[in-house]
Amino acid sequence: MDQETPSLDDVRARIDAIDAELLRLIDERAGIARVVAEAKRAAGDGDKFGLRPGREAQLLRKLLADRRTASDSLVVRIWRELISDSLGQQGPFHLSVWGGPDPARAVELARARFGAAPPLSRAQRPEEALAAAKALGGVGVLALAPDQGWWGRLLAEPTLSVFAALPCLSAWGPLSALAVGQIAVEPTGADETFWVTDAEIPSAAIEEAMSRDGVAARLIGHGGGLKLFGLAGFYQRDDERLARAPGRLTGVIGAAPLPLDL
Repeated sequence: MDQETPSLDDVRARIDAIDAELLRLIDERAGIARVVAEAKRAAGDGDKFGLRPGREAQLLRKLLADRRTASDSLVVRIWRELISDSLGQQGPFHLSVWGGPDPARAVELARARFGAAPPLSRAQRPEEALAAAKALGGVGVLALAPDQGWWGRLLAEPTLSVFAALPCLSAWGPLSALAVGQIAVEPTGADETFWVTDAEIPSAAIEEAMSRDGVAARLIGHGGGLKLFGLAGFYQRDDERLARAPGRLTGVIGAAPLPLDL
């Protein structure tokens, strides 16, 4: 026999029960975050920023790989908020956003990636956001704007690295901003490395030269006499193939996981 369709009151009662269980689990997770913070302080690591973008990407990929009714967007937004709140409990965590020609979009991307927990300030210049990223718990989110080569400054900032590309879902739009911080960048198995060069030859010629050495490159932006390329895969700063690439002033400025819904 066909199962009887539940009444609307039954459905609402089930939703209420699920909401109560969700709240209990979220509260339990928040309590564990406080325990983690206490354990870090006891181990002498209380002054270290706990952000681990590689681990986050692997966690989210695992969740998105499961069969489910919930959309990718819903899953990512919920877990980003949970991770953000956990980081906020473990120590300093703050955002500085330079939005270029579309500040509202940059703030939207920053909140989608880092959640509502960290305080957010708007930088008037890229230099302000990069300076804020050097502070403990600081993250700079900077827009990729035409003829704005702020990313070239990272060649002279060895402690700062690009560690995230925004947005993290391709369904949310094309690459529009990069996140920078004093963060250890780790390979996740599906990454893009960001590389800068001062080579004066056309970008197509640079891409061709690198392809002959087995490096797939794409132009992302240019400014200040420099070009920013995305390299398919994870490359170390001292990779010999990049040492042979065109340009006198060149270097890796970080890497980020590819969009999670590719």
